[in-house]
Amino acid sequence: MLSFKRSKSKQSVDDDPDNQHHHHHHQHNQHNQHNDGMLRRLHSNFRYRKETTSVDSTMQSIKLVVVGDGAVGKTCLLISYTSNSFPTEYVPTVFDNYSANVMVDNKTVSLGLWDTAGQEDYDRLRPLSYPQTDVFLICFAIISQTSYTNVKSKWWPEVSHHCPNSTIILVGTKCDLRDDREALEKLREKNQQPLTAQQGEQMAKDIKAFCYLECSALTQKGLKQVFDEAIKAVIFPDRDKSNKSSKTKCTIL
Repeated sequence: MLSFKRSKSKQSVDDDPDNQHHHHHHQHNQHNQHNDGMLRRLHSNFRYRKETTSVDSTMQSIKLVVVGDGAVGKTCLLISYTSNSFPTEYVPTVFDNYSANVMVDNKTVSLGLWDTAGQEDYDRLRPLSYPQTDVFLICFAIISQTSYTNVKSKWWPEVSHHCPNSTIILVGTKCDLRDDREALEKLREKNQQPLTAQQGEQMAKDIKAFCYLECSALTQKGLKQVFDEAIKAVIFPDRDKSNKSSKTKCTIL
């Protein structure tokens, strides 16, 4: 049975967004005003995970945050995993978070899933969702060289700066497009081709990720494994990573 819900939670961000800006006073005033207005708008959308339902104190909780360039499929990943549906239109995320109870080897784990906005406009706001993160999914689309390059140039530095001890799993999204004629044609026009699993593995080594996994939110191929591995990486950090046929079972309740 699926008991997945959006967290209803109270805002606990500093109510004065201008406080976020004191150390940026040297920036152009007009730029500040734009950002202040953006922060005010975003604060109304920012939700912290404070469950209205009481959580069993013995239940382990895991906070998972998904990051990566805009339009790589972070929100689709979460929606497909949690509701078995695939969004048909692209709506850039501000911030949202969800929670689910997951059975791991007959123990219930509270899994908090945090979605983030990849766009540069949110670079200063995004890290507000990082504290106490157990595991990050750093995502790139296998049909986007830019999103792959940004894993090392942007996302890994950002995540490791704010959360040096958090586990990282590298995820190649949209793997169904590796054989999609239309997608391949578009890449050919730019003299590009889909990124390979070997390139993903190499990047995972470069950024010291726990592992590299590929999935498709559309077909759900590899999707459950991404979240299973993320949960196991936190609960069993010393597990042999090469033992992919682990007997640990994860089930969303």
